[in-house]
Order: sequence, then structure tokens, then C-alpha cells
Amino acid sequence: MKRSLASTALALVLGFSALPLAAKTTPATSWDYLQPDRDQVIASLNVVELLKRHHYNKPPLNDERSIKIYDNYLKLLDPSRSYFMASDIAEFNQWRNQFDDLLKSGNLEPGFAIYRRHLTRLQERLDFALAELAKGVDKIDFSVDEDLQVDREKAPWAKDRAELDDLWRKRVKDEVLRLKIAGKETKDIQELLTKRYKNQLKRLKQTRGEDVFQAYINAFATTYDPHTTYLSPDNAENFDINMSLSLEGIGAVLQSDNEHVKVVRLVPAGPAEKSKQIAPADKIVGVAQGNDEMVDVIGWRLDEVVKLIRGPKGSTVRLEVIPASNPPTDQTSKVVTITREAVKLEEQAAKKKVLHLKQDGRDYKLGVIELPAFYLDFKAFRAGDPNYKSTTRDVKQLIDELRAEKVDGLVIDLRNNGGGSLQEATELTSLFIEQGPTVLVRNADGRVDVLADENKGIYYNGPLAVLVNRLSASASEIFAGAMQDYHRALILGGQTFGKGTVQTIQPLNHGELKLTLAKFYRVSGQSTQHQGVLPDIAYPDVMHTKDIGESALPAAMPWDSIRPAIKPELDPIKPFLTQLQSKHDQRTAQDPDFLFTRASIDLSKQLMAETTVSLNEVKRRAQQAAIEAKQLKLENDRRVAKGEKPLAELAKEDEDALPVEDKGKPEDDAYLSESGHILIDYLSLNPSLAIH
Repeated sequence: MKRSLASTALALVLGFSALPLAAKTTPATSWDYLQPDRDQVIASLNVVELLKRHHYNKPPLNDERSIKIYDNYLKLLDPSRSYFMASDIAEFNQWRNQFDDLLKSGNLEPGFAIYRRHLTRLQERLDFALAELAKGVDKIDFSVDEDLQVDREKAPWAKDRAELDDLWRKRVKDEVLRLKIAGKETKDIQELLTKRYKNQLKRLKQTRGEDVFQAYINAFATTYDPHTTYLSPDNAENFDINMSLSLEGIGAVLQSDNEHVKVVRLVPAGPAEKSKQIAPADKIVGVAQGNDEMVDVIGWRLDEVVKLIRGPKGSTVRLEVIPASNPPTDQTSKVVTITREAVKLEEQAAKKKVLHLKQDGRDYKLGVIELPAFYLDFKAFRAGDPNYKSTTRDVKQLIDELRAEKVDGLVIDLRNNGGGSLQEATELTSLFIEQGPTVLVRNADGRVDVLADENKGIYYNGPLAVLVNRLSASASEIFAGAMQDYHRALILGGQTFGKGTVQTIQPLNHGELKLTLAKFYRVSGQSTQHQGVLPDIAYPDVMHTKDIGESALPAAMPWDSIRPAIKPELDPIKPFLTQLQSKHDQRTAQDPDFLFTRASIDLSKQLMAETTVSLNEVKRRAQQAAIEAKQLKLENDRRVAKGEKPLAELAKEDEDALPVEDKGKPEDDAYLSESGHILIDYLSLNPSLAIH
């Protein structure tokens, strides 16, 4: 396929007719050197053909797709509508319905032309910001009553340069005010922001044609789904080595979020997770090697930030982080020191606890198996080592140990489990069902492959609950979904992540294409995609589905269903769900941790609904103080209710402000303890479940 595509592309390179370019301005820096080359044209044609033939959905490349590409490209280049003017958009609109034909013919010039204009506008804005700072931060008047619109995703494009200048004057003023309220001195603010904008300008002038090509082709590829992406030769190499023996990371999955880099999830037992100082949705604004000077990374590309965070095993990296728990107006950051290392398999291994609970005048013992990941030591397994480590083998041993302790039931804790081995998800399911399918995989051609438990017999048939949250993903969702579909366990906690697609890497003549080619389905025929697994009884979740999860990603493939692999059976859990929910509601109505979490969610929703911020210092400080007072009251209400000493002020880095997953006894973990109580309720309502 590549040979025929390459020959076609070569002819196109030699002879395509480009559309008229948009009228050019005369910038301080000429970007005319950024032109598509032959390898990029061939690669773009390869991508077009691969998506047409092998993408799971095989959607047509037509005018409708062209509009999506165009809108996606503008959003990628200018997500806050702070660079382009209405006149720029009017010029670009000539291509709005033509990107399908342009890509099919290998004509990359319009994509490059839009990017060159973006660089021109970006340089103008950075020059303007530096000029504003040069007037002196101390000269800015914060007594004026004016606001800045911070949510500009759907704002109208600026009608002229004067309107953009006013927007950027306010943006600079807002940055200064945020840092001022965070406690930085005027001199330090002047130095920090001047350095930030000069560094961005310097990096801007290092833009390569490869940067343009990757952005444009990704604007095209990600209209199919967020996991179908083009990797440039450099990024493909980084993807391949990922976390090798010599280059280690912090164990965090990151993504771009406008001008910031945001933490999506933490790798279980990884350095970031073990630090207990980084959480999903936190923003990384600075990176330093060891004791070196902190490098401000606001406005940097994701791949550049990742390169800074990586380094030799055993070395330290310092991260300046704005916690996700901060209100939108609060840019107070903290510095976290992390030692780079590989995630050790034994640290991700399943662990057991015994949960001691008193209910209805009786003492209960429940076994808890905490499962951070679905792991398998492939090397030892392939070598025939009889003692190879795997999730299922470890869980079987832990079940035996818990049986010996005469537990009344079992809770599988999958919170924050991002997945892992599909084989292990199937094997683990086999411990709890008699026999049958465990997961379905539907390919792009419509063929459905069935993974199944072929072994007869149930290893554990006692009362079972599975605890999940928004960061339970992939293999976790397959296992939890199977337990729900076989009516084998109560599913408790939060809606899971919702990633139900399968990707493969396809090498190109230039870079690689990560391509979605299959989809997971539960044995009930329901997809885990987008929707994830919905719990039987839901707990309040501090992670917003708007910020974290598959549904938070643009162009995420939808939920759907196919023919089920098992016949519907009488659900033994359903008749008791209303009573279980009622008992749960009564028990948690006054529970300090549940009350705290629900109130925190309500406050967070109120804050996130604010689309503007005041640039008046007195008003802004009063607003900040009011928010902090509310947060402090919530925390102290929780502490007093639990018999703990209240705080005089809310410490940003106080780990005790995290109520749900406490670091003490398992009984102190509010969500784990409540899961145990629900399982006891179920056992009381349905005594036939008791372990014999």
C-alpha cells in the first residue's frame, strides 16, 4: 500500500495546484520558510488511506468532515480565541469545506498557511504583552472596576487589533494580579512574566515545519476519535522508548490544556502517586532538574514538557503545580520533589486488608483486596517460570488467606486502577463466575471476538462488592462490567473512565499513526466506551466528568451496544437495590466525609460556573477570602464531626484535607467502610449469600 501511495504522492508534489494563499502581513519574523516537504505529503496521503480502510468507524472524508477538521484546527491553534481576528477567520473560511479534497490530493499548503498566520498573531501578542510589562508592573491600576472573560471557548473573534490589545492588556493585568495575591513581590512578578513571554517568543522562533505538519494532521486525525493521532518521527521515538531502563518518568499521564499541561491520571505505585502531592487535573507550570532553577513551562508544547520531566533513573525533578482543588482565581502553587524511577511490579501487586465493622449489634469481618493495576510478568510467563507474578495468581492467594481469617464477604477495590493486561481481566473474572464469555472485541469489519473463561467452577462464590471511581479504566471496566452483567457483585462508587477502544501503531514513511481499530463490549452487549460502568449505588466523586474521563475528550466515540453474549438471567441483586440505596442514604446523610465531599462538589460547581474574574484588587481579594473561608468551614465541619482538632487556616498541602482515602486503618476510609456496610446490608437481606 505504501509504495502505490508514495508514487501517487510524488506526482502530486511535482504537480498539484495550490489554492490562492491568504493575503500576507509583514511580521517582524518571516515564517515563509515553513513549507510542506515531500515526505510530509506522502505521510499525509498514507494517513488518509489508513483512516479510510482501517479506522473502526470508517467515516467518510467529505465536506462534513472538512468542517470538523477546520473547527478542530482553529480550536487547537487558538482555543481561547485570543490570537486570530475576525478578518483572519474570514480569509480562512475559503477552505472550510475543502479540507477533504485538499487532503485527498496531498495539498498541505492551506494548513501551513493558517499555521503561519497563527505564528504571526502569536508573535504580535507576545510583543504586546512584553510592551505592557515594560511599562512597569507597579504602574498597573488595580482600583479600576473591570472584568476579564476567562472562558472564551465560544467568544466572538476580536473584530480588530484594538479589541485584541484590550483583551491582552486585561490578560497581563490578570496574570500580575493572580501572582500578587499569591504573595509574590512586584519585582519578582515583573521578572517572572517578562522571562515567561521572552521564552515563549524564543521558542516560537524555533518552530519547524514538522511542528506545523503534526498539528495539522492531528487536527484531521483527532476528528475521528481522540486516541487516533499522528506521531512525528521524534514523538514516535519517544512513544516507543516511553519509560525505558535509562529514561524514567514520574508515573503520570499528561495532556495539553490550553497553555497548561494537565495531569490526567497517576500510574499506580509510580513516583507521583507515592508522593501523595499530585492529583488528577492538577496543572504543571514549572519544571526543575534537582536543585536547578525552576523553568516556567506555561505555553510550552506537551512533548517539550515531557522531555523536561524525564531523566535518568534515581535523579530528582521538582514540579511547580497548581492544585486542581484551587478555585479558578487562585494561582497559588506548590513545589513537589519527585525521584524518577521505574514502577516496580511488586509495588503494583494486589494487597489485602481486613475491614472490621459493627452493624445491627453484630461484628463483621470483610476482606478487602486492593488492586492498583492488572499486571502480568510477561517475561517470566513466556519463560515458563512456574512462579510468575500475575493479578489472578496473587488474588487467589489473598482469597485463601482471607478465607482462613473467616471473613464474611469480599470487597475488590479498583479505585484509580487504570487497567493493564486484558488477559488478566479475563482470568480474574474467571475466579468469580462458573464459566462463559468475559469480554467482546468488535473489529472494524464488524467481526466480534469473544474472550471467555473456559474453566468450570467458581473459586470464590461468597458475597462480593467491587469499588470503582472515575479513574478506574480499561481492564478495570471490563472486570467490573462482567461482575455486573453476571450479577455476581455489587458495583459501588463512581462512574468509571469510559475508555472502551483499542489502538494499534501503524508505521508510516514519516512518523507513525496511532489508530483506533476495535471496541470493547461487555457480555451484556453494552460498550464500556464513553459511558463506562455505572455503579449500582453511586458515591459523590470529587473528580468532574467534565475534566476527567473519556467523555471529557473532544470527538470521543459514542456509547453503543451489540448483541449480548449471554442470555439474560434473573438478577438476584435488583430486588434489593431500592432498600440498599435507602439504607445507604440514611447512613451517609450525616457521615462527615460524605457531607464534606458533597458540599465540596457543590462549591466547586459554583466556582466553575463563573466565566469572568474581577481585575479590581480589593474585590478579587475579598472574593478569594470568601472562597477560602467556605473551604475552611467545610473542612472544619468535617473535623469537628469526627472529633478532630479544627484548623486555624486551610493549608494547601495538608494531606488531612483528603477525607475519602485516609492513610490510617481501612475503617477510616469512608468509601471503603461504606462499601462494607452495603455488602453487609445485602447479606442481611439475602442470607443465602453467606459463605458456607
